[in-house]
Amino acid sequence: MPVNLLLGCLVSMVIVLITMPLFIKFLKNQSLRQSVSEYALPEDQKKAGTPIMGGILFIIVPVIVTLLTSPEARRDLDIWIVILAFVGYGIIGFIDDYLIAIKKNNDGLSAKQKLGMQILLAVVFFFLYRSHARLEIMIPFTDKVVPLGWGYFILILLMFAGSSNAVNLTDGMDGLAAGVSIIAFIPYLVFAFVQGRPGLQMFIVTLIGALLGYLYYNKKPARIFMGDSGALALGGALAACAMITKTELLLILIAGVPVLETLSVILQVLAVKTIHRRIFSYTPIHYAFRLKGMPEQTVVILFWAAEALFALLGVWIGLH
Repeated sequence: MPVNLLLGCLVSMVIVLITMPLFIKFLKNQSLRQSVSEYALPEDQKKAGTPIMGGILFIIVPVIVTLLTSPEARRDLDIWIVILAFVGYGIIGFIDDYLIAIKKNNDGLSAKQKLGMQILLAVVFFFLYRSHARLEIMIPFTDKVVPLGWGYFILILLMFAGSSNAVNLTDGMDGLAAGVSIIAFIPYLVFAFVQGRPGLQMFIVTLIGALLGYLYYNKKPARIFMGDSGALALGGALAACAMITKTELLLILIAGVPVLETLSVILQVLAVKTIHRRIFSYTPIHYAFRLKGMPEQTVVILFWAAEALFALLGVWIGLH
């Protein structure tokens, strides 16, 4: 890895490591704490009161470090799209977290309100992207390119809404979502190198560095949670990276663990409504492993390993 990228990663990580304790203290003083659902597992009930919105720090730090250290990023419209997605979805999550903290329950933004904001951002991304790029997708393992025209807007909406909500569903155990996200961004770092995108390289390494710093405080027992602020932002950034590297279809594979978490919830809801029974003992699916007696840390490591396999497969397909 080039020295400037390594330094960017380290600087971002060190800043988060140093400032996070002060940020945790600030969140506690503002009573911005986690409210755990009555339906959560007994062990998770103990996590009530842990500060949320830890994602704010790993949003701000990578953006500032990237823009200060990478002239290429400042001149690249694609990077501004990624940053807009990252920050924009983080703002949606922040509003949701703030409402939850104020109401002292899990009733934040309604589904319609979240979707409305996501659609608005998707419109912005679409018009920014179509101003300088072709609205088409590439089919893996072939040289075939499929033009979508206005259909690309629907794809963007599905990608961004799906990815952000999928990471949010994955954020259910100490260290789970942060570790999965770090691994999921690595393929896009590889694609950024192959495609010669120095600005994207810097953004990804600084984000990974910030997530590593956050993970130090989020590992079990977690001292802080990323909240929707962080989870929605990470999902938005993943979708944006997939869009600008023209690996839209590969996002489903590269974000394999969040996708499976989402599918488990969808299938569970459909099963309950149609056949009036559950398919899984609990969803999102990581909870089912806990109910089988597997320790939380073991589940987290297992899901990290699964995500690493998805990421490796995604890189292999993306380079062929």
